Amino acid sequence: MQIISLISILMAVWLLLSGIYTPMTIGFGIASCILVTIIARRMDVLDREGHPVHLGPQIFSYWAWLWLEIVKANIDVAKCVLFPKKYLDPSFFSSKLTQKSDLAKVIYANSITLTPGTVTVDLHDDTVMVHALTKGTADGVKSGDMDRRVTQLMGEE
Repeated sequence: MQIISLISILMAVWLLLSGIYTPMTIGFGIASCILVTIIARRMDVLDREGHPVHLGPQIFSYWAWLWLEIVKANIDVAKCVLFPKKYLDPSFFSSKLTQKSDLAKVIYANSITLTPGTVTVDLHDDTVMVHALTKGTADGVKSGDMDRRVTQLMGEE
């Protein structure tokens, strides 16, 4: 499954970037994508973390939820910029992780950082250090909703 997926993704990117759709050029593209996949397989760099096909369709629902969280956090940060005395309340705190795999921990830490107003400062073992710009963004991380969703996405419940 990973091999077919990697060839498909490489071919799609190659087609988008090349912009030339003659039979010979497409043939060279297919050959080069297959060659790259064979080399990646022989080098043993084609694994579950580097190419997480196992996440399947549920990753799209997580991305949709994360996108909505990013929009809400953008509004929160905009309020902070416009009315700093009222909304600005920076904090620095640590939070426990429920994820077991390194990939799940990195997805969680990156999701925190992608959300405006929060930055993952440190990720160590089962603890993440976070800087939050407002009380609302800090409460969002402390609530554990994102942590639960990443754990559910990775099937580590």
